[in-house]
Amino acid sequence: MSAAEISENGQLTVVKQLFSALSDELKNAFTEWISKTVDQRIALSLRYSFSPVSDQNISRYLQGQKYENGRPDVCPFCGETHVVKNGTKGEAQRYLCRNCRKTFGDTQDSILKSTKKALAVWEKFVECMINAFSLRKIAEICGISAVTAFIWRHKILDALQNMMAEVKLNGVVEADETYARISYKGQRTDNMPRESHKRGSAANKRGLSSEQVCIPCGVNLNGQSIAKVSNLGHPSFQDLDNVLGGKVTSGSVFVTDSLRGYCRLSAEGDLVHIQIEPGHHTNGNFNIQMVNNFHGKIKQFINYTFRGVSSKYMNNYLAYNSLVNYSLGTESQKINIMNNFTFSTKCARLYRDIPNRPLIPLLG
Repeated sequence: MSAAEISENGQLTVVKQLFSALSDELKNAFTEWISKTVDQRIALSLRYSFSPVSDQNISRYLQGQKYENGRPDVCPFCGETHVVKNGTKGEAQRYLCRNCRKTFGDTQDSILKSTKKALAVWEKFVECMINAFSLRKIAEICGISAVTAFIWRHKILDALQNMMAEVKLNGVVEADETYARISYKGQRTDNMPRESHKRGSAANKRGLSSEQVCIPCGVNLNGQSIAKVSNLGHPSFQDLDNVLGGKVTSGSVFVTDSLRGYCRLSAEGDLVHIQIEPGHHTNGNFNIQMVNNFHGKIKQFINYTFRGVSSKYMNNYLAYNSLVNYSLGTESQKINIMNNFTFSTKCARLYRDIPNRPLIPLLG
């Protein structure tokens, strides 16, 4: 038996002993929570499951993913319901709104709008993204240019932000913040607020300062996570609230360090707050090792897999990391989730929209 198997068996024994020590009422509550968690995972897999897209055209695929009845119920421009079919363009179905007289197709408001590539190429691209391949490698595999690969990557990651916006953390939730140096990677030197320097050079200010972006994070045991850039330097309550406020289900166990803002966040969210005091690593059976491990995955992903990420794209790579490195499920399940959600969610992006965004995406 390997050391890993011995460790797992030991942990299982501890869990069994803890469970046997619970009262009948708590055992029933725990069993009910486990059952709900399994049901949620099954529902999630069914929600994002779909047939292979390689043999479908884009219009037919989106009709099945975007619309409950296989066709739009409302106009994306004016919101009225008097929408009728308006012929086809090639294999793509067109629609006409009788109210505003505008026409549109199934790719309206999706990242597939105006694409000239087949759906099978996008599917292959998503598979490469789940494997975190470099842009050059993706471009070679998919038969596209490196510039197109970069634009497609951020179209998909922008759409993935919508998925993170839907996440609600429950159960035992650990929260803590991590920091990253401000980076202007890829920015022209004549459009930077400071002189350029090599990645990894020393900061001008010691400790936490306005040279670092703060990234509050929240994770739970179900493979769900939230992470987003909030501010520069130390976070205030408002900074934490901008990222985690309303994202943790009422009654959840909220485990944090001693930062004061978490106390107010816990009180306003009706959470059971467990604080780790300064100089301590645990509070009873609770700690924040899970979220600290999540921080390590973020830094590994950003600093080594992608050799540094510009601050203006940081939120996209945080969402990317959450799906690829932290969420539960197999590689094929994650490919299905990314395909189904990002292709059909409302997130139209033009080529020029990708680089023209704030250099530092602060909230509030």
